[in-house]
Amino acid sequence: MPIYYFDLRDEDELFPDEEGLEFSSLPAVQEEAAKSLADMARDAVRGSHPLSKRHMAIEVRDEIGPVMQVRFNFEITLRD
Repeated sequence: MPIYYFDLRDEDELFPDEEGLEFSSLPAVQEEAAKSLADMARDAVRGSHPLSKRHMAIEVRDEIGPVMQVRFNFEITLRD
């Protein structure tokens, strides 16, 4: 089974995955990346400043190179 690495990007910081996980299909990789990013986004939204923006992503790669990127962007603005 192929090994996929889930590198975390939060704004301009990249946190490489050095262990990786085995998956049998790309749909399973996509599901794992989406779930992981949803968890990251949920944690980031808690306690956010009222005027905040955030850009996060999970960049998935295999032994050969990049496979996919799952992104989440949000912005909180207050209306007068």
